[in-house]
Amino acid sequence: MSDFSDQQKQLKIQRGIRRKEDEIVDAIETALKDKASYGDLQESQFRNLVRVADTTESIGVIKNFLLYQVGRDKKWGQGKNSLAQTIINDIDGRITNIAENIQTDVDGSKDDFKLIRIELTRRYLGYGARYLVYKNKGES
Repeated sequence: MSDFSDQQKQLKIQRGIRRKEDEIVDAIETALKDKASYGDLQESQFRNLVRVADTTESIGVIKNFLLYQVGRDKKWGQGKNSLAQTIINDIDGRITNIAENIQTDVDGSKDDFKLIRIELTRRYLGYGARYLVYKNKGES
């Protein structure tokens, strides 16, 4: 593939991701609205998750970190109704579906799919970190 066509595909991927941002924001806000699904989760703990996502190319590493957090503290919730499990479900469901659709739209490869999914996941978690600040400090 020529550099030009590769650049065009990357631009299409970024455009596809941007077009789905509202859907991603809605998903993480919905997950964080149910305060009963998590305990006294602090912004710094959520930012740690964002940092993990920013330093890996692996969805498995992100999910592993979430499960580790559930095992060590109740701030992420417990069991299948926990915030951590909701995030994992969103990654495996909504985000994966969006990534597959973008990959199909740009005629992308498996590698493209992995890059799209990790980028969507990073954005999802980043928006979550912002929304948690609002939930903890800005919501009346």
